[in-house]
Amino acid sequence: MAHSHSHSYSSARPSGVTAILAGLLGLAAAVAAGYVPVKIFLDMPAEFSLGALPGWVLVDLAAYLGAGLVLLLGALTTLFRATAGAILLGLGALLAIGALLMEPLSVGVPLARFADAMFTHGGFAMVDRVGLAALAVLVLILALLPPTFRYLRYRAPAMPLWAGQEAYSSRSW
Repeated sequence: MAHSHSHSYSSARPSGVTAILAGLLGLAAAVAAGYVPVKIFLDMPAEFSLGALPGWVLVDLAAYLGAGLVLLLGALTTLFRATAGAILLGLGALLAIGALLMEPLSVGVPLARFADAMFTHGGFAMVDRVGLAALAVLVLILALLPPTFRYLRYRAPAMPLWAGQEAYSSRSW
């Protein structure tokens, strides 16, 4: 009979540490992903148009913006305990990683030379991209961990029907 209480652990509320951390880091990653295209747009001369940029550069900028938006939506829905949030965080993180990897290719520079230039002359833009890479990997891992999904899927058990049934009985006379 010592095992009769073992089922109570399965109904215990799961820890939300991984989900909450994924959501908070997802917010930071969304800001970092959005910074890249915003900085590029702000640094453009007023007479320069987006249409003058090569197609792959536009695709890469769209990937950064998309990653930022998906990460933001994923972070918010995760923090509001929706399972879809973790999936959105995972997709946003993958999109951010893809944008980071595509950036040197979009400007026709070998990855090693691009990374070298970023680290030697990059300033805050380099710090932002390195931060985004680290955040995207962390968010991807945390969002897809089983404890994250257990927490997001967990719903408190409903009150038993017999609890307070007298108060709701139509035959109280």
